[in-house]
Amino acid sequence: MKYSRFSTALVAAAAAWTMAAASGVDDAMMANDADGSNWATYGRTFSNWHFSPLAGINEGNINRLGLAWSLELPGITNGATVPLAVDGVLYFTVGQSMVHAVDAVSGRLLWKHDPEVTRVAGHKLRYTWGPRGLAVWKDKVYVGTTDGRLIALDARSGREVWSRMTVTPEDSLTLTGPPRVFGGLVVIGNAGSEWGAVRGYVTAYDAETGEQRWRFYTVPGNPADGFEDEAMEMAARTWTGEWWKLGGGGTVWHAITYDPKYHRVYIGTGNGAPWNRKIRSPGGGDNLFLCSIIALDADTGRYLWHYQTVPGETWDYNSSMDITLATIDVAGEPREVILHAPKNGFFYVLDRATGKLLSAEKSGKATWAERIDVETGRPVEVAGVRYEESPALIWPGGIGSHNWHPMSFNPGTGLVFIPTMEIAGLYDDKGVDRKRFAMVRGDLNTGLVEFTGDAPPDAGRSALLAWDPAAQRQVWRVDTPGLWNGGTLSTAGGLVFQGQSDGMLNAYAAANGQRLWSFDAKMGITGAPITYEADGRQYLSVVVGWGAAGPAFFGSLSAQHGWQARVHPHRVLTFVLDGNDSLPATPPPLVAQPVDDPALKIDPAQAAQGESLYARRCNACHGLAAVAGGFAPDLRASPVGLASESFRAVVQGGALELAGMPRFDEFSDEEVEALRMYLRRRARESLAAMRAEARAGDNSDH
Repeated sequence: MKYSRFSTALVAAAAAWTMAAASGVDDAMMANDADGSNWATYGRTFSNWHFSPLAGINEGNINRLGLAWSLELPGITNGATVPLAVDGVLYFTVGQSMVHAVDAVSGRLLWKHDPEVTRVAGHKLRYTWGPRGLAVWKDKVYVGTTDGRLIALDARSGREVWSRMTVTPEDSLTLTGPPRVFGGLVVIGNAGSEWGAVRGYVTAYDAETGEQRWRFYTVPGNPADGFEDEAMEMAARTWTGEWWKLGGGGTVWHAITYDPKYHRVYIGTGNGAPWNRKIRSPGGGDNLFLCSIIALDADTGRYLWHYQTVPGETWDYNSSMDITLATIDVAGEPREVILHAPKNGFFYVLDRATGKLLSAEKSGKATWAERIDVETGRPVEVAGVRYEESPALIWPGGIGSHNWHPMSFNPGTGLVFIPTMEIAGLYDDKGVDRKRFAMVRGDLNTGLVEFTGDAPPDAGRSALLAWDPAAQRQVWRVDTPGLWNGGTLSTAGGLVFQGQSDGMLNAYAAANGQRLWSFDAKMGITGAPITYEADGRQYLSVVVGWGAAGPAFFGSLSAQHGWQARVHPHRVLTFVLDGNDSLPATPPPLVAQPVDDPALKIDPAQAAQGESLYARRCNACHGLAAVAGGFAPDLRASPVGLASESFRAVVQGGALELAGMPRFDEFSDEEVEALRMYLRRRARESLAAMRAEARAGDNSDH
């Protein structure tokens, strides 16, 4: 009888959830800034504040916040994502676009959908670090996959309803940003400007059927083919040479915001392809619409206006960061504005109706420009920053002063909370043949000298910044560890939450930055937390995981935290007042231990050839100078490279393709061996440095 009653209760509960799941997600829910019960879109509502009006968890009781439950995610190597919560169900995507639905109160997995990306992506496995989020509309969940599909899933079961390929299999475009949904349309951009000759665009699909409704290109194509619209004809006048042969770039890889008042979509565009303007547009020019915010009609995708943050960009200073809608005081009057902190180190306030620049000030270290001229809207650049005659060392580097990690806006205090970074970039094209340059699919195509050196642990730093956009000034700043920390969540409870690269999830007082609470997640956090209500209680959830460009690329700067994606588990953590759960046992941070075969004779010429090959094809995942930051295995420590046969089987043959390691079947046997020689040289160099450091430590003890 007990079992029968229990079974009946389970069936009834499941039926109730099935009827309710996601059915209420519509424009009204996503436009309601006052109701914090759900977190139904990436920034919670259309305003994209990453703010919750819930105050059940607040400054007065934050010390009671405890773990309600945790869910381990075995086999996942990327957790740089932001979940959604609707009617007591948590939805999130991790790894290779795997979507999960979880009961928000108990942590019970309801369903999981695996699009089997590693089986079908082919060469596109090389170009991405995984998805940063998903979307929900009525009874469907939407996710973009590494290989370029936009998939609609049934929110109740996880069953695929429809799938559309948004790119072509032959190009270098992939999907990393979350889709956005409004008015029955689902909108998605793409990424990949560094990996081949790509031309950016954004596409709207019917949310019910997947039928394409409109597409807007962000840079012009070949004039001989005609232009899609007047906007592309206008943009083409700002380009020179034969830019279309190199693609142009301008991918909309993250920032998409819908404005219900004006029924517009604002998109933030990416860098040029290649970065170096002297190659893609040799006669100069602003190169519209790179590094811009563009306003489009939501029904048709028709161009309305634009503002370009970096005319003629040549540093990877893209504007694919948050586009936040707010009302703030400007010159003593309330104004509807866009708040924007792109990579270039300036904070922008734009008029929401017209796109006119209202103010712009440095919110980070930015040496490339003296200021932004408010009258013209253009930066006043510092002489020599375009590396015309010699290399230019400037701040910020290509990773930016603020990257995709969400900033949050508290409408009560009027403050924006930004995860900022400070790291220089060395821009040098000496020896690059500009006239013969070609975008090679799979290469790191920047048009600059290859990145071959390591980034030491002190190469960059970071901070959590509280910024007043009305006064354009810093209110407070808290230094954070390393370079690559998570996005922020602010609440009406007077709190700011952020996960860090050292694995700590912190809560700060929004008024002054005082740290009030911490939890050790035992793994780096690169996504952002959310908060919502379920069963009458306020919960806070975060996906814990080390991923995206920072952990993949930055060598020792990222490796210093000791995370290894195949050792330290990715997990979901959910907190509630008086929660008393605890984490499973977790390995401590680890330092990669290089392996060596002393009998192997390293050919210096081969190793030098392999170093160049590694810089173009491998360091984006396995780290600068073969020092892995924790996203992918450290190849100095992998025994696979000790034998030529096993190394060829992985690199050329795709022996580990289903585990996420793409095949490079275009490599010759000689190239594979050169790459192996470089990795063996790096392992030997690293071991020698470790032994010398150990001897120095022993001597200092005596």
